[in-house]
Amino acid sequence: MYQRDRLYIGGEWVPSTGDDRLQVVNPATEEPTGHAPGGTPADLARAVGAARAAFDGGRWPALSPSDRAELLDALADELDGRADEIAEVITAESGLPIRLVRLIHVGGPVATLKYAASLARTHPFEQDRQGRLYRFRVRQLPVGVVGAIVPWNIPLLGACAKLGPALAAGCSVVLKPAAETPLSSFYLADAAEAVGFPPGVLNIVPADREAGAHLVTNPGVDKITFTGSTAAGKRIAAICAEQVKRCALELGGNAAAIVLDDADPMETANHLVGMSLANNNGEACIVQGRVLVPERRAGEYVEALCAAAKGIPTGDPTDARTMLGPMVTSQHRDRVMDYIRMGSHEGARLVHGGGRPVGLERGWYVEPTVFDSADNNMRVVREEIFGPVVTVIPYRSDAEAVALANDTEYGLSGAVFSADPQRATQAAHRIRAGSVYVNGAIMIEANAPFGGFKQSGIGREGGPEGLAEYLETQSVFWPTTIPD
Repeated sequence: MYQRDRLYIGGEWVPSTGDDRLQVVNPATEEPTGHAPGGTPADLARAVGAARAAFDGGRWPALSPSDRAELLDALADELDGRADEIAEVITAESGLPIRLVRLIHVGGPVATLKYAASLARTHPFEQDRQGRLYRFRVRQLPVGVVGAIVPWNIPLLGACAKLGPALAAGCSVVLKPAAETPLSSFYLADAAEAVGFPPGVLNIVPADREAGAHLVTNPGVDKITFTGSTAAGKRIAAICAEQVKRCALELGGNAAAIVLDDADPMETANHLVGMSLANNNGEACIVQGRVLVPERRAGEYVEALCAAAKGIPTGDPTDARTMLGPMVTSQHRDRVMDYIRMGSHEGARLVHGGGRPVGLERGWYVEPTVFDSADNNMRVVREEIFGPVVTVIPYRSDAEAVALANDTEYGLSGAVFSADPQRATQAAHRIRAGSVYVNGAIMIEANAPFGGFKQSGIGREGGPEGLAEYLETQSVFWPTTIPD
């Protein structure tokens, strides 16, 4: 059992003002795996107050960027030193396969914080310029107090994607982990305490959606950064608009992988397995769930995709060989199964999977599932399933393939496969999405900007573009020489 009984606010471990506990159940065993305190609106208000004090009167934003970088490096090293334990906790609370967790969900946060430290050291926070009449200095200042809301599918990775650049910029942060996966976030508090972050710079309050809404509405928060559904993001954006509060939104996706007619079927299928069915258990906004194949070769690609799906090691997420674990909750498994039934009802042809994997009687598992003969008007195609399900859609020309890929309200990611890299790249440039993956490449780089077009969000995480999300620009003018 992984138990946490106190919240981390103002550099101290404090009890919640409420009695609720967030009970965490292991998705693979359906047994309790731990609990954390359920934060209340009063707890979140206290955390905002601590962050406000740390920003307005504390020394954090006044530290030099290099000093902040030193603490970020130390924070990353602390997490790295506890990597094995953190990986076990993430797997226990989320059902994600341990080998994926070690590489992406623990290795990724460490790399993200290290990159943020490097940005703090190298970013031009001040630049002097000469205008027509005046000389002036352009300053990049921290936006202030940040409310960071992270989802259950990337609990630590999502947190550090926000914390790294926010802290590098000089902001203070209130982190609200998801109620389904709150346990791993407390390692950030452990690490911050161990390396000596100033009180109030980082505050951690897990809470359900209802309590978390108070973080968005609190006028003491200068910016909300949110990762989650488009529906929730729209509500957050509306609230922020009323206060003219800054917000960054990383929302849903419904990506299409275009398979050009010269792509090798089996090689492509093996890549697609890792980009869709076995990508974070299918619970990822960048999943390539729509597979667009040339009509005249559709049978070959469907056969290869089914063979690759059949070979996915599915089961115990603590087994290093496993590529596909269970869905995060029973409710989410039911939702995915509802989409599978919907697909059959709409006329798509179920060619692989569609049920519970044989031999796995416990756990919230869904078989890797492949639909053929789908079209872009079906709900099972147009909506984000967030599970190990792909739909295969035929097309007649490269132009039609690009049009189908772009025929969605989302624009987070996409992919292209071809034996000709130049041809693939030309198609990739026509996809209206924030990230496009060519021939199996997929986004895992801390210095790559990530975010969406259209209803997939506002803003970017990663790269210098991610740091810019937490900075305000100020110009200071002088009539003569700029003072030292």
